[in-house]
Amino acid sequence: MQVIFMDGLDHAPDEIAAYRDHAMRTHPGAIAVLIDFDGDEAVLDYEMPRVPFERIRRITGYLVGTTDRFNNAKRAEEHDRVKHGLGRSPERNH
Repeated sequence: MQVIFMDGLDHAPDEIAAYRDHAMRTHPGAIAVLIDFDGDEAVLDYEMPRVPFERIRRITGYLVGTTDRFNNAKRAEEHDRVKHGLGRSPERNH
């Protein structure tokens, strides 16, 4: 785990080790701890690894990531559904 001091100063090896140990105990998945100072207070920020996620949508009453497991009837229902736009109101003829 990286220990990064934001003040740009050199810090003692035992201080670096203490921050690393604390970060590993409190945030075991962190890849880095960034340390800044506010007066005498140390402000710690942790960098976590990126976690991939799957987009979930509600389609025809089902929460799905993809439609690849839909049967023919469900595919037809999805194809025939009315798709509404986001935040657009219909134009009015005046």
